[in-house]
Amino acid sequence: MKMFKRSAFVAAGLAIAMALPQSVKAETQRWVGAYSSAQLAPDAKNSLAPEDYPNATLRQVVRVSIGGDTLRVKLSNLFGTQPLTIDAARIAVSAEPSTPRIDPATDRPLTFSASARVTIPAGGETWSDPVKLKVAPLAHLAISLHYPAAPSVQTGHPGSRATSYILPGDHTAATDLPGAKTADRWFQIAGVDVASRKASAIVAFGDSITDGYGVQPNTNLRWTDGLIERLKGKNIAVLNLGIGGNRVLADGLGPSGVSRFDRDVLSQSGVTHFIILEGVNDLGVLNRDQSKDGSANARMAQDLISAYASMVAKARAKGIKAIGATILPYSGSAYYHPPAEAEAARQTVNAWIRAPGNFDAVIDWDAALRDPARPTHLLPAYDNDGLHPNMAGYKAMADAIPLSLFESP
Repeated sequence: MKMFKRSAFVAAGLAIAMALPQSVKAETQRWVGAYSSAQLAPDAKNSLAPEDYPNATLRQVVRVSIGGDTLRVKLSNLFGTQPLTIDAARIAVSAEPSTPRIDPATDRPLTFSASARVTIPAGGETWSDPVKLKVAPLAHLAISLHYPAAPSVQTGHPGSRATSYILPGDHTAATDLPGAKTADRWFQIAGVDVASRKASAIVAFGDSITDGYGVQPNTNLRWTDGLIERLKGKNIAVLNLGIGGNRVLADGLGPSGVSRFDRDVLSQSGVTHFIILEGVNDLGVLNRDQSKDGSANARMAQDLISAYASMVAKARAKGIKAIGATILPYSGSAYYHPPAEAEAARQTVNAWIRAPGNFDAVIDWDAALRDPARPTHLLPAYDNDGLHPNMAGYKAMADAIPLSLFESP
């Protein structure tokens, strides 16, 4: 009997010892963001109908900017007021990115602590277990989720510029979803990481110009997409954390830049650089309903500068290189119709961004896209609506970024 107990004890000890290296290896796995999106609570026009959710599959397509052979997916219930259950989740390489079709040979289940079912607490986010799936840089992935019930408050990203598909029943493993309803939105998917010891990530942090206003679904023509393609082969990801209408200092369309900075920039896996292009909505909203005087606009400029300085300090403390982008001219905007005082504030902010030492590097998109004949306006060849660049403008933005900014010292 004593021999049996001792043998059992030794066997158990050996089992623990053999399991330990695998556990340690899992804990020390280095992850790098390959895709991410900024989460918010969408308004009614950007939400799914609540009756679309119960016992339904939602298949969403995302594009990763770097590849790998092991990945994980982050699901979010950040704005939910009740726990959200997903009772089946799968991932596969998309067969045709503008359709719900997947390559069945690449279909994999997603698990969460080894379970197919996961309940995400209100205000919470969760990562899937690592899954073996070889994906190439710029690959499109289809992530399928089955919902037993609707979220209490939806969490997602309205500016997906990608089509999602919803169909009653559990079709998470189906090769296609004929008859599915469509929505050009993302829901619950906050990120995809790949395992990599050498890759790094750049966070693009901003508003609708970064989110890609005007870009048609499934075309991948944002300025961040152009940068992703220029960086292909360099093992550097670009994570788009733009929100249309977002402001630095105040909540509105999504949480303010200052309130989401830690989550959307500092917490991204493997991030080494961030680019900020944000502030035009702060200036625009200030003057939209009634033009404010010079002192009010000057205060806004100083408040923006203080917010930028705080973000830079936080990034530097984490070893992240902070890159400031000058605010584009927008005097041609019929939406904001900025007064001269707002333009003076923009110039004050841009002068601070350009000044050596305030950021670690500068991308002067104001200089690259303004009209030399009317420097308070976008160049006509790059102008969509006086505020946003068109597709040629987004390409010019991507092309204006020196890739040397991201080289290791």
